[in-house]
Amino acid sequence: MPKPSTASLGGDPIDAFNVHILRTYAETNADGEGLRYSIYLAGCAHQCPGCHNPSSWSDTAGELLNEARLHDIIAEINANHLLDGITISGGDPFYNPSGLVALLKRLKRDVKPNNIWCYTGYTIESILKAPALAQALPYIDVLVDGPFILSQRDPTLKFCGSSNQRIIEDPKNWGVNR
Repeated sequence: MPKPSTASLGGDPIDAFNVHILRTYAETNADGEGLRYSIYLAGCAHQCPGCHNPSSWSDTAGELLNEARLHDIIAEINANHLLDGITISGGDPFYNPSGLVALLKRLKRDVKPNNIWCYTGYTIESILKAPALAQALPYIDVLVDGPFILSQRDPTLKFCGSSNQRIIEDPKNWGVNR
């Protein structure tokens, strides 16, 4: 697959958004339903006590995402026909909302399967009240929302760390007909 030119991308290259990747997992079943490709982004303002990934709090941790690295990620995902989707986690992907949207748009456009789960310490209610955050919702199929609360930690939960967190399908339509 040839590398796309930034002119063919329709918008700014990912380099312009200062997105840092902590790590990618080519195959995991811990970050959502089915076999998933997980991308962990740097930056988190929540700094939840008991966080399983405090090294993710710094927005400069990991590597700066550039077009070449994103191309490699997309190629790796597309080469694995066993994958059911992609998960974006961190840190908190919503820490850099414009970077998150740019990444999500590219993944939705260039990857199959493009079922996307996203983890965040924000609640869906607070995301919907903040236009900068809400702009990511049309590109997310399942949102796992809410901060990790140590006193509500529950290792028996599937895909959540604490009982306050929710798995929300089709988050862009949250609250419609409620």
